[in-house]
Amino acid sequence: MQKVWEHQKYEEKIYKFWEKSGYFTPKPKKGRKKFCIIMPPPNANADLHIGHARFITIQDILIRYHRMKGEDVLWLPGADHAGIETQFVFEKKLKEQGKSRFDFSREELYQLIWNYVQENKINMEKQIKSLGASCDWTREKFTLDTEIVKIVYKTFKRLYEDGLVYRGKRIVNYCPRCGTAYSQLETEPQERESTLFYLDYKTITIATTRPETIFADTAIAVNPKDKRYKKLIGKTATIPIIKRKIPIIADNLVDINFGTGALKITPGHDATDFEIGKKHNLPTILVIDKQGRMVNTPKQYLGLKAEEARIKVVLDLEKEGVVIKKEKIKHLVSICYKDKGLIEPLPEEQWFIKVEKLAKNALSAIKGKKVRFVSRKYEKMAMHWLSNLKDWNISRQIVWGIRIPAWFCKDCQKWTITEGETPVSCQFCYSKNIEQDKDTFDTWFSSGQWPYATLLARSGSKIKIPLSLKDKKRLIDFANFYPTSVMETGFDIIPFWVIRMIMLGLYATNNVPFREVLIHGLVRDKEGQKISKSKGNVINPLEMSYKYGTDALRTALIWGSKIENDISVSEENIKGQRNFANKLWNIARFIKITKANLNWGKEKPNPQTKEDSLIIKDLQKTIQKTTKQIEEYRLNEAINELYKFVWHKLADKYLESTKIKTEKGTKIRKPSISVLQEVFKNCLILLHPFMPFITEAVWRELNISKKPLIIERWPIIKEK
Repeated sequence: MQKVWEHQKYEEKIYKFWEKSGYFTPKPKKGRKKFCIIMPPPNANADLHIGHARFITIQDILIRYHRMKGEDVLWLPGADHAGIETQFVFEKKLKEQGKSRFDFSREELYQLIWNYVQENKINMEKQIKSLGASCDWTREKFTLDTEIVKIVYKTFKRLYEDGLVYRGKRIVNYCPRCGTAYSQLETEPQERESTLFYLDYKTITIATTRPETIFADTAIAVNPKDKRYKKLIGKTATIPIIKRKIPIIADNLVDINFGTGALKITPGHDATDFEIGKKHNLPTILVIDKQGRMVNTPKQYLGLKAEEARIKVVLDLEKEGVVIKKEKIKHLVSICYKDKGLIEPLPEEQWFIKVEKLAKNALSAIKGKKVRFVSRKYEKMAMHWLSNLKDWNISRQIVWGIRIPAWFCKDCQKWTITEGETPVSCQFCYSKNIEQDKDTFDTWFSSGQWPYATLLARSGSKIKIPLSLKDKKRLIDFANFYPTSVMETGFDIIPFWVIRMIMLGLYATNNVPFREVLIHGLVRDKEGQKISKSKGNVINPLEMSYKYGTDALRTALIWGSKIENDISVSEENIKGQRNFANKLWNIARFIKITKANLNWGKEKPNPQTKEDSLIIKDLQKTIQKTTKQIEEYRLNEAINELYKFVWHKLADKYLESTKIKTEKGTKIRKPSISVLQEVFKNCLILLHPFMPFITEAVWRELNISKKPLIIERWPIIKEK
């Protein structure tokens, strides 16, 4: 054995051995306990970052632990096409080349992105393997796999037939830069300072932060309880500049305490105004288009961006003398979660899912503990979102993704929904004058089906959604591993993904998609700052793994912090964990040099000294504590317990007590060899889920067993 642990000589060879030997692929047996994690599929558009390394570490620890417990274990890996995320990244690359998405046809752009994603996907898989992930690559899935897409289509069609999907015109969150609508969850509220303009509409004074939209006003609304304006209800007001008269109406949605208590109603550019407009049969006028530019206005504003138009409109209002006052206020605006620019509320025809019933079922499952959140605070977060969801806009105006299987008949003006196949004609009037919707599904709609879709994918077109009892019995992977055991993911996608998986899983399978939800916090730098390129504090997990070893990186990513909390990581932390790996290696090397590695397990440990008895007793305590800590997801406590035992109790104390000096050098006292073998063997087993490479390497070097460590049984807790 070399003097130090040289990880680069071992890691790749060991991983290939594990994978080739089939240890990642379960061979389920009836009556044996099952444990399954469906990997949250990383976006196949870039290298893995330190956050990915943390979730892979956490999940692999759990997978290796349950495998060593003798359970049927499946960790199913995958990759996400990531819809707008990927198209956004790809368009930035096009821009660097002096091109844009508009330079290509739909088919050309899709193929370019496909090629880009496939390259990244292959690279990403190599990176996941380099982190020691013992997932079953024979079952790997991609969100655009044909069989996955078929299941997504089946779910959509069934939702439509059950009246839970509809096509409707509503105000949506539209990003003019990304060129697509977003759901409620994909916009971020941001507090900004704005100017509140008080404008004279002749008979009444209104207050607005968006004077550029006055040309789309169709009414002025006041609260019916507001005594100031009771006599004005039913009369008219006059829009400045264009002098158009509009009615003054009463509506309970008006906030008496905001501004003047009189609200200009612009149904084409505000969600609340849209609802008021529908209630009062008001027309909807658009003055801002999908490019964020002015339309249907006086000539001087046409083509201006909304922000530019605001400045010009205010100047003209001031010239007209109708700006009564200006007031600085702080209020929440919606911004695009991708480019952080302002969202433009626009009335659009989109596909929506009615979420009320789905959300209610998901809430019941959480309250009834069918789905258990390990952390109470994240359970509250999930329940909050489920209690406040609005209908989910699932259509996106982008090329990259799963195209919606809906065909519009121009003759009868109706939609035909299929399971992906192209219909010969309209199902209502049999006209062949039909055209497929150009929109794609929101990526969260397809990934929201990930737990059951991945387990059903091998059956493809044979299954029905929702699943029948006959289906469930026939589908082997689904029958064995659904519901899955744990969904481990980041807190930031609880509203985007976790709650939607629960909603869609319950709908499609009549069961929850997972039993427990384990949420991890962010990885921060040593100062506790969020890691980002702009701050220059990015930690590349692959570089750290190559430099200090994967085991050191993995240990650093769980050290000192609960899973649900943020964790601070630095190169110094990782370097420090490499020292622990070297300590373990040196213990093994000493055992081999002193020939204490012979006849493993042939002699039962027979304590001869008080030190022998104490280390055996401490080992049992460590096995008991570590097992309980892993079962309760207290991985930071488990690795700390093992660190203290190996470094201090085993190396610093017990090993020193066994040494005897001879003319030929230092040896281990013979009666203590069987005790040392028992203790060190169990240390390797206990450490394997955390530090898989060095423990497997040492297991081989010491020739402990013909059976590899990865499938060695977890130590049994002995009764006192």
